[in-house]
Amino acid sequence: MDPRGNPGRGSDRIDIPLPRTVGMSEGKVVMIDQRKLPASLEFLECADVECVARAIETMAVRGAPAIGAAAAYGLALAASAAGGGSREEVLEELSRAADRLRSTRPTAVNLFWAVDRVLRAARRVEDAGAIASAVLREANAIAEEDVRANLAIGEHGKSLIGDGSVVMTICNAGSLATVWYGTATAPMYSAHREGRKFRVVALETRPVLQGARLTAFELSRAGIPVTLIVDGAAGHVMRELGVDLVITGADRILSDGTVYNKIGTFNLAVLAHELGIPFFVAAPTSSFDLEAEPGEVEIEVRPPEEVTTLGGSKIAPRGVDVYNPAFDFTPPKYLSGIITERGILRPPLSLSIRRAFGG
Repeated sequence: MDPRGNPGRGSDRIDIPLPRTVGMSEGKVVMIDQRKLPASLEFLECADVECVARAIETMAVRGAPAIGAAAAYGLALAASAAGGGSREEVLEELSRAADRLRSTRPTAVNLFWAVDRVLRAARRVEDAGAIASAVLREANAIAEEDVRANLAIGEHGKSLIGDGSVVMTICNAGSLATVWYGTATAPMYSAHREGRKFRVVALETRPVLQGARLTAFELSRAGIPVTLIVDGAAGHVMRELGVDLVITGADRILSDGTVYNKIGTFNLAVLAHELGIPFFVAAPTSSFDLEAEPGEVEIEVRPPEEVTTLGGSKIAPRGVDVYNPAFDFTPPKYLSGIITERGILRPPLSLSIRRAFGG
């Protein structure tokens, strides 16, 4: 579906003034170019898999579920371009495209989950001429399932937000980080639809400022009061001004409940634990990695220029050493629960996760 059109069935009943983040239209992958926000809402069109890979690397599209959907649609482009070859040739081209997409960002598990799922769908097809349509169907299914999962997360999580609540969040786990509706923002949007009055405190989220540029942008457009603070003010605001609830997204969740998310999430979890504030993570089950152990997940380290420059201007001494991890991990002991499309998973999280996945 073209992101510039209707967000989806039933969406006319939901007051969120943003279109879909990623979709397919006229043989191209169409994505909101998040690098341009909040100054302008523009769309990036990709006609080949390399363009999609670069969009992921440069964070034109970002957020674990959105990256997964973008990668799936990127494979649809690759399958279409390989049309006319034998079944083996088409599958080989898809495998090369999958390797390129996997190389873009190492931490968010949705990317790998979506790529592997599309490849499995392609390998089930015996007729070479039918592979491209099968891949596109699977990519569309991934996108539609993400929207449904996010809506369900909103329904399950809205009970956590009461009238007068102050909710804190970091980075952007909103509609822009998914195909549509968001993960951490889903309970906020669902509570807002029911008329509850609450305020969101959004951390700016250095160095790329996803909280300032994206979360503050989409929440204010949706009519939800939002207060932007610098990252270092989180503890002071929690203790002195009052925060009732913290909700973040997740890029990967392990079987024991360990959460990998935007750098600074661990800080928030420790602060919330110390001050007795409930700390919840919101994520679809596609963000769970039931195979990896803590310590096995690669933490992405991004370019130093993200830290040493701001808006094209130097803000640090030339040649200074920079360490720029994009993510950290939060041990399960700091979590009050994980909001998924299957319900809220409560401690002990290892048991709740096992039950949620039928174990």
